[in-house]
Amino acid sequence: MGSIASSSWLSRLQDEDSPQFYRVYAAFSAKSPSSDVNRSTWIEYYNPSNNTWHRVTTIPGLVENHVLKGFAMVIVRDFIYIIGGVLCHKELLEGQGPDDVSEVDLEVYQSVLRYNIIDDTWSKCAPLIVPRFDFACTVSGNKIYVAGGKCTIDSVRGVSSSEVYDPALDQWKSLPDMGTSRYKCVSVTWQGRIYVVGGFAESGSVDAQGPFSMARSSAEVYDTMNNKWDFLPRMWDLDVPPNQIVVVGEKLFSSGDCYKKWKGFIEKYDRELNMWNVVDGSSPTSMLDVTSRQHPQTEQLYLTIAPIGTYLHFLAGYRMTGETTSRFRSEVHVFDVRLGGGWMSFEPMVEDEEKELSCHCATYKRRD
Repeated sequence: MGSIASSSWLSRLQDEDSPQFYRVYAAFSAKSPSSDVNRSTWIEYYNPSNNTWHRVTTIPGLVENHVLKGFAMVIVRDFIYIIGGVLCHKELLEGQGPDDVSEVDLEVYQSVLRYNIIDDTWSKCAPLIVPRFDFACTVSGNKIYVAGGKCTIDSVRGVSSSEVYDPALDQWKSLPDMGTSRYKCVSVTWQGRIYVVGGFAESGSVDAQGPFSMARSSAEVYDTMNNKWDFLPRMWDLDVPPNQIVVVGEKLFSSGDCYKKWKGFIEKYDRELNMWNVVDGSSPTSMLDVTSRQHPQTEQLYLTIAPIGTYLHFLAGYRMTGETTSRFRSEVHVFDVRLGGGWMSFEPMVEDEEKELSCHCATYKRRD
Protein backbone atom coordinates (compact mmCIF):
# COMPACT_ATOMS: atom_id res chain seq x y z
CA MET A 1 0.00 0.00 0.00
CA GLY A 2 1.04 3.59 -0.41
CA SER A 3 2.21 6.12 2.15
CA ILE A 4 2.40 9.89 2.46
CA ALA A 5 5.32 11.22 0.46
CA SER A 6 8.17 12.86 2.37
CA SER A 7 9.89 16.11 1.35
CA SER A 8 13.03 14.19 0.31
CA TRP A 9 10.96 11.97 -1.96
CA LEU A 10 9.26 15.04 -3.44
CA SER A 11 12.61 16.61 -4.30
CA ARG A 12 13.74 13.35 -5.87
CA LEU A 13 10.75 13.52 -8.21
CA GLN A 14 11.67 16.99 -9.39
CA ASP A 15 15.33 16.06 -9.93
CA GLU A 16 14.57 12.84 -11.83
CA ASP A 17 15.52 14.39 -15.19
CA SER A 18 17.72 17.16 -13.77
CA PRO A 19 17.95 20.00 -14.65
CA GLN A 20 14.28 19.79 -15.66
CA PHE A 21 11.55 21.75 -13.94
CA TYR A 22 8.05 20.29 -13.90
CA ARG A 23 4.52 21.61 -13.68
CA VAL A 24 1.30 19.84 -14.55
CA TYR A 25 -1.34 22.09 -16.13
CA ALA A 26 -5.03 21.19 -16.05
CA ALA A 27 -8.22 22.96 -17.15
CA PHE A 28 -11.29 23.01 -14.89
CA SER A 29 -14.78 24.43 -14.66
CA ALA A 30 -17.18 24.67 -11.74
CA LYS A 31 -19.52 21.72 -11.29
CA SER A 32 -22.52 24.01 -10.75
CA PRO A 33 -23.30 27.46 -12.23
CA SER A 34 -23.53 30.63 -10.15
CA SER A 35 -25.22 34.00 -10.55
CA ASP A 36 -22.57 35.97 -8.69
CA VAL A 37 -19.29 34.31 -9.71
CA ASN A 38 -17.86 33.83 -13.21
CA ARG A 39 -17.56 30.06 -13.59
CA SER A 40 -15.93 29.95 -17.02
CA THR A 41 -13.14 27.46 -17.77
CA TRP A 42 -9.87 28.19 -16.01
CA ILE A 43 -6.35 26.69 -15.90
CA GLU A 44 -4.39 25.62 -12.82
CA TYR A 45 -0.98 24.08 -12.42
CA TYR A 46 0.14 21.43 -9.98
CA ASN A 47 3.65 21.61 -8.51
CA PRO A 48 4.85 18.08 -7.64
CA SER A 49 7.82 19.42 -5.66
CA ASN A 50 5.60 20.79 -2.87
CA ASN A 51 2.17 19.25 -3.60
CA THR A 52 0.37 22.54 -4.30
CA TRP A 53 -2.17 23.77 -6.83
CA HIS A 54 -2.12 27.30 -8.25
CA ARG A 55 -4.83 28.97 -10.31
CA VAL A 56 -3.14 30.61 -13.30
CA THR A 57 -5.56 32.07 -15.81
CA THR A 58 -9.04 31.88 -17.32
CA ILE A 59 -9.58 30.93 -20.95
CA PRO A 60 -10.55 34.24 -22.59
CA GLY A 61 -13.72 34.93 -24.56
CA LEU A 62 -16.10 32.86 -22.41
CA VAL A 63 -19.02 34.65 -20.77
CA GLU A 64 -20.46 33.85 -17.36
CA ASN A 65 -21.60 30.24 -16.87
CA HIS A 66 -20.40 29.26 -20.35
CA VAL A 67 -17.67 26.62 -20.37
CA LEU A 68 -15.52 24.96 -23.00
CA LYS A 69 -15.53 21.16 -23.22
CA GLY A 70 -14.20 18.50 -25.56
CA PHE A 71 -11.15 20.59 -26.45
CA ALA A 72 -7.48 19.63 -26.44
CA MET A 73 -4.77 21.24 -24.33
CA VAL A 74 -1.13 20.60 -25.25
CA ILE A 75 2.18 22.27 -24.47
CA VAL A 76 4.86 23.13 -27.03
CA ARG A 77 7.95 24.78 -25.59
CA ASP A 78 6.69 27.59 -23.28
CA PHE A 79 3.18 27.77 -24.72
CA ILE A 80 -0.14 26.14 -23.83
CA TYR A 81 -2.46 25.61 -26.80
CA ILE A 82 -6.24 25.40 -26.37
CA ILE A 83 -7.64 23.76 -29.50
CA GLY A 84 -11.23 23.41 -30.68
CA GLY A 85 -13.95 22.15 -28.35
CA VAL A 86 -17.64 22.83 -27.86
CA LEU A 87 -19.13 25.82 -26.02
CA CYS A 88 -21.66 24.81 -23.35
CA HIS A 89 -24.07 26.86 -21.28
CA LYS A 90 -24.70 25.73 -17.71
CA GLU A 91 -27.88 26.68 -15.90
CA LEU A 92 -29.15 25.56 -12.50
CA LEU A 93 -32.68 24.19 -12.80
CA GLU A 94 -35.20 26.28 -10.88
CA GLY A 95 -36.17 24.86 -7.52
CA GLN A 96 -33.71 21.97 -7.82
CA GLY A 97 -30.55 20.97 -5.95
CA PRO A 98 -26.95 21.95 -6.82
CA ASP A 99 -26.51 18.80 -8.94
CA ASP A 100 -29.54 19.48 -11.13
CA VAL A 101 -27.84 21.43 -13.88
CA SER A 102 -28.99 21.97 -17.45
CA GLU A 103 -26.07 21.88 -19.88
CA VAL A 104 -26.72 22.94 -23.47
CA ASP A 105 -24.17 22.62 -26.28
CA LEU A 106 -24.15 25.82 -28.30
CA GLU A 107 -21.27 25.94 -30.77
CA VAL A 108 -18.38 23.82 -32.05
CA TYR A 109 -15.14 25.81 -31.86
CA GLN A 110 -12.68 26.19 -34.69
CA SER A 111 -10.49 28.60 -32.76
CA VAL A 112 -7.02 27.98 -31.36
CA LEU A 113 -5.68 30.02 -28.43
CA ARG A 114 -2.12 30.20 -27.13
CA TYR A 115 -1.08 31.02 -23.57
CA ASN A 116 2.47 32.18 -22.89
CA ILE A 117 3.52 30.52 -19.63
CA ILE A 118 6.44 32.90 -19.12
CA ASP A 119 4.68 36.19 -19.93
CA ASP A 120 1.19 35.27 -18.70
CA THR A 121 -0.41 36.47 -21.95
CA TRP A 122 -2.98 35.07 -24.41
CA SER A 123 -2.98 35.31 -28.21
CA LYS A 124 -5.02 33.91 -31.11
CA CYS A 125 -3.55 31.40 -33.54
CA ALA A 126 -4.68 30.27 -36.96
CA PRO A 127 -7.96 28.34 -36.56
CA LEU A 128 -8.45 24.66 -37.28
CA ILE A 129 -9.25 23.78 -40.87
CA VAL A 130 -12.13 21.65 -39.56
CA PRO A 131 -13.96 22.65 -36.34
CA ARG A 132 -14.05 19.68 -33.97
CA PHE A 133 -14.53 18.43 -30.42
CA ASP A 134 -13.89 15.11 -28.64
CA PHE A 135 -10.95 14.51 -30.95
CA ALA A 136 -7.44 13.04 -30.65
CA CYS A 137 -4.49 15.39 -30.24
CA THR A 138 -0.76 14.94 -29.64
CA VAL A 139 2.58 16.70 -30.13
CA SER A 140 5.43 15.34 -32.24
CA GLY A 141 8.54 17.23 -33.32
CA ASN A 142 7.11 20.48 -31.86
CA LYS A 143 4.09 20.18 -34.17
CA ILE A 144 0.49 19.53 -33.09
CA TYR A 145 -1.48 16.70 -34.70
CA VAL A 146 -5.27 16.36 -34.45
CA ALA A 147 -7.57 13.68 -35.86
CA GLY A 148 -11.16 12.54 -35.64
CA GLY A 149 -13.78 14.04 -33.35
CA LYS A 150 -17.17 15.52 -34.16
CA CYS A 151 -17.71 18.60 -36.33
CA THR A 152 -21.33 19.39 -35.50
CA ILE A 153 -23.28 19.26 -32.25
CA ASP A 154 -26.10 17.07 -33.54
CA SER A 155 -23.84 14.56 -35.29
CA VAL A 156 -23.99 10.93 -34.16
CA ARG A 157 -20.79 9.96 -35.99
CA GLY A 158 -17.18 11.03 -35.87
CA VAL A 159 -15.02 12.21 -38.75
CA SER A 160 -11.89 10.74 -40.32
CA SER A 161 -10.11 14.00 -41.16
CA SER A 162 -6.76 14.96 -39.65
CA GLU A 163 -4.47 17.99 -39.72
CA VAL A 164 -1.18 19.27 -38.34
CA TYR A 165 -0.19 22.67 -36.92
CA ASP A 166 3.25 24.23 -37.21
CA PRO A 167 3.67 26.85 -34.44
CA ALA A 168 6.67 28.40 -36.23
CA LEU A 169 4.48 29.21 -39.25
CA ASP A 170 1.16 29.57 -37.40
CA GLN A 171 -0.33 27.33 -40.06
CA TRP A 172 -2.57 24.26 -40.21
CA LYS A 173 -2.12 21.71 -42.98
CA SER A 174 -4.54 18.95 -43.97
CA LEU A 175 -3.31 15.36 -43.68
CA PRO A 176 -4.73 12.23 -45.32
CA ASP A 177 -7.99 10.97 -43.82
CA MET A 178 -7.87 8.01 -41.46
CA GLY A 179 -9.38 4.75 -42.63
CA THR A 180 -12.00 5.03 -39.88
CA SER A 181 -14.21 7.82 -38.58
CA ARG A 182 -13.96 8.09 -34.79
CA TYR A 183 -14.60 10.39 -31.83
CA LYS A 184 -13.66 10.24 -28.14
CA CYS A 185 -10.46 8.61 -29.34
CA VAL A 186 -7.11 9.32 -27.66
CA SER A 187 -3.78 10.08 -29.26
CA VAL A 188 -0.19 9.52 -28.20
CA THR A 189 3.19 9.98 -29.88
CA TRP A 190 5.14 6.76 -29.55
CA GLN A 191 8.34 5.58 -31.23
CA GLY A 192 8.18 8.37 -33.79
CA ARG A 193 4.60 7.74 -34.91
CA ILE A 194 1.19 9.20 -34.14
CA TYR A 195 -1.26 6.72 -32.61
CA VAL A 196 -5.01 7.41 -32.55
CA VAL A 197 -6.52 4.72 -30.34
CA GLY A 198 -10.06 3.48 -29.81
CA GLY A 199 -13.03 5.79 -29.70
CA PHE A 200 -16.51 5.36 -31.06
CA ALA A 201 -15.38 4.35 -34.52
CA GLU A 202 -16.86 3.10 -37.76
CA SER A 203 -15.38 1.54 -40.87
CA GLY A 204 -17.37 -0.51 -43.35
CA SER A 205 -14.32 -2.50 -44.42
CA VAL A 206 -13.25 -3.72 -40.98
CA ASP A 207 -16.32 -3.68 -38.73
CA ALA A 208 -17.42 -7.14 -37.67
CA GLN A 209 -21.05 -8.15 -37.56
CA GLY A 210 -22.54 -8.31 -34.09
CA PRO A 211 -22.22 -6.21 -30.90
CA PHE A 212 -18.42 -5.99 -30.90
CA SER A 213 -16.87 -3.39 -33.20
CA MET A 214 -13.41 -4.16 -34.54
CA ALA A 215 -12.97 -0.48 -35.40
CA ARG A 216 -13.59 0.61 -31.80
CA SER A 217 -10.84 -1.65 -30.52
CA SER A 218 -8.41 -0.59 -33.23
CA ALA A 219 -5.88 2.19 -33.69
CA GLU A 220 -4.78 4.29 -36.64
CA VAL A 221 -1.04 4.91 -36.89
CA TYR A 222 0.28 7.91 -38.82
CA ASP A 223 3.72 7.68 -40.41
CA THR A 224 5.04 11.26 -40.59
CA MET A 225 7.80 10.30 -43.05
CA ASN A 226 5.50 8.59 -45.57
CA ASN A 227 2.41 10.74 -44.88
CA LYS A 228 0.00 7.83 -44.50
CA TRP A 229 -2.23 6.11 -41.96
CA ASP A 230 -2.00 2.39 -41.18
CA PHE A 231 -4.76 0.40 -39.51
CA LEU A 232 -3.79 -1.54 -36.35
CA PRO A 233 -6.54 -3.97 -35.24
CA ARG A 234 -7.20 -4.80 -31.58
CA MET A 235 -4.61 -2.45 -30.13
CA TRP A 236 -7.08 -1.40 -27.41
CA ASP A 237 -9.18 -4.58 -27.43
CA LEU A 238 -12.20 -2.96 -25.77
CA ASP A 239 -15.45 -1.70 -27.23
CA VAL A 240 -15.24 1.30 -24.87
CA PRO A 241 -12.82 4.20 -25.60
CA PRO A 242 -9.74 4.53 -23.39
CA ASN A 243 -9.63 7.30 -20.82
CA GLN A 244 -5.98 8.19 -21.41
CA ILE A 245 -2.77 6.58 -22.70
CA VAL A 246 0.62 8.02 -21.75
CA VAL A 247 4.28 7.24 -22.48
CA VAL A 248 6.97 6.62 -19.87
CA GLY A 249 10.34 5.17 -20.81
CA GLU A 250 9.18 4.22 -24.33
CA LYS A 251 6.29 2.21 -22.87
CA LEU A 252 2.55 2.88 -23.08
CA PHE A 253 0.45 2.89 -19.90
CA SER A 254 -3.28 3.09 -19.19
CA SER A 255 -5.52 2.76 -16.13
CA GLY A 256 -9.03 2.45 -17.55
CA ASP A 257 -11.63 3.56 -20.05
CA CYS A 258 -13.86 6.60 -20.45
CA TYR A 259 -16.56 5.02 -18.25
CA LYS A 260 -14.32 3.41 -15.64
CA LYS A 261 -11.22 5.58 -15.46
CA TRP A 262 -9.60 3.48 -12.75
CA LYS A 263 -9.83 -0.31 -13.07
CA GLY A 264 -7.87 -0.94 -9.88
CA PHE A 265 -4.54 -1.45 -11.63
CA ILE A 266 -2.26 -0.04 -14.33
CA GLU A 267 -1.75 -1.76 -17.67
CA LYS A 268 1.27 -1.66 -20.00
CA TYR A 269 1.09 -2.28 -23.72
CA ASP A 270 3.06 -5.17 -25.21
CA ARG A 271 3.67 -4.32 -28.85
CA GLU A 272 4.90 -7.76 -29.88
CA LEU A 273 1.79 -9.49 -28.52
CA ASN A 274 -0.49 -6.52 -29.23
CA MET A 275 -2.07 -6.73 -25.79
CA TRP A 276 -2.24 -4.91 -22.44
CA ASN A 277 -0.78 -6.54 -19.31
CA VAL A 278 -1.24 -5.59 -15.66
CA VAL A 279 1.88 -3.90 -14.25
CA ASP A 280 3.38 -5.74 -11.28
CA GLY A 281 2.70 -3.94 -8.00
CA SER A 282 0.06 -1.62 -9.46
CA SER A 283 -3.05 -3.49 -8.36
CA PRO A 284 -2.81 -3.98 -4.56
CA THR A 285 -3.39 -0.29 -3.83
CA SER A 286 -6.95 0.90 -3.30
CA MET A 287 -6.00 4.56 -2.95
CA LEU A 288 -7.90 5.50 -6.10
CA ASP A 289 -10.82 3.17 -5.42
CA VAL A 290 -13.82 5.02 -4.00
CA THR A 291 -15.11 1.79 -2.45
CA SER A 292 -12.09 1.48 -0.14
CA ARG A 293 -11.96 2.43 3.52
CA GLN A 294 -9.76 5.39 2.60
CA HIS A 295 -12.69 6.91 0.69
CA PRO A 296 -15.84 6.53 2.79
CA GLN A 297 -18.83 8.31 1.25
CA THR A 298 -16.95 9.62 -1.78
CA GLU A 299 -17.51 9.71 -5.52
CA GLN A 300 -14.69 10.12 -8.01
CA LEU A 301 -15.38 13.07 -10.32
CA TYR A 302 -12.27 12.97 -12.48
CA LEU A 303 -8.95 11.22 -13.04
CA THR A 304 -6.07 12.27 -15.28
CA ILE A 305 -2.47 11.01 -15.56
CA ALA A 306 0.71 13.08 -15.85
CA PRO A 307 3.98 11.26 -16.72
CA ILE A 308 7.05 12.79 -15.06
CA GLY A 309 10.40 11.01 -15.31
CA THR A 310 9.74 7.36 -14.45
CA TYR A 311 6.62 8.21 -12.45
CA LEU A 312 2.93 8.29 -13.26
CA HIS A 313 1.10 11.03 -11.35
CA PHE A 314 -2.60 10.26 -10.90
CA LEU A 315 -4.52 13.50 -10.29
CA ALA A 316 -8.01 12.77 -8.96
CA GLY A 317 -10.97 14.76 -7.65
CA TYR A 318 -13.63 13.42 -5.26
CA ARG A 319 -17.05 14.51 -4.09
CA MET A 320 -17.23 14.16 -0.30
CA THR A 321 -20.86 13.28 0.36
CA GLY A 322 -20.36 12.75 4.08
CA GLU A 323 -18.78 16.13 4.81
CA THR A 324 -20.62 19.25 5.98
CA THR A 325 -17.79 21.79 5.65
CA SER A 326 -16.65 20.95 2.13
CA ARG A 327 -17.86 18.98 -0.85
CA PHE A 328 -14.65 18.42 -2.81
CA ARG A 329 -11.20 16.87 -2.25
CA SER A 330 -8.30 16.60 -4.67
CA GLU A 331 -5.62 13.92 -4.34
CA VAL A 332 -2.40 12.96 -6.11
CA HIS A 333 -1.03 9.40 -6.09
CA VAL A 334 2.24 8.44 -7.78
CA PHE A 335 3.40 5.13 -9.18
CA ASP A 336 7.01 4.30 -10.08
CA VAL A 337 6.97 2.28 -13.31
CA ARG A 338 10.48 0.91 -12.83
CA LEU A 339 11.02 -2.72 -11.87
CA GLY A 340 9.45 -3.27 -8.47
CA GLY A 341 7.26 -0.19 -8.82
CA GLY A 342 5.51 1.16 -5.76
CA TRP A 343 2.86 3.72 -4.81
CA MET A 344 3.26 6.97 -2.88
CA SER A 345 0.53 9.42 -1.89
CA PHE A 346 0.52 13.14 -1.28
CA GLU A 347 -1.51 14.79 1.46
CA PRO A 348 -5.10 15.29 0.20
CA MET A 349 -6.29 18.85 -0.33
CA VAL A 350 -9.80 19.91 0.67
CA GLU A 351 -11.36 22.66 -1.45
CA ASP A 352 -14.40 24.89 -0.94
CA GLU A 353 -16.30 23.93 -4.09
CA GLU A 354 -16.57 21.13 -6.60
CA LYS A 355 -14.87 21.38 -9.96
CA GLU A 356 -14.74 19.13 -12.98
CA LEU A 357 -11.89 18.41 -15.36
CA SER A 358 -12.40 20.00 -18.79
CA CYS A 359 -9.70 18.04 -20.62
CA HIS A 360 -6.67 15.91 -19.80
CA CYS A 361 -3.65 17.52 -18.19
CA ALA A 362 -0.38 18.51 -19.89
CA THR A 363 3.12 18.32 -18.39
CA TYR A 364 5.48 21.27 -18.74
CA LYS A 365 9.25 20.84 -18.64
CA ARG A 366 11.71 23.72 -18.83
CA ARG A 367 15.47 23.89 -18.35
CA ASP A 368 16.61 26.40 -15.74
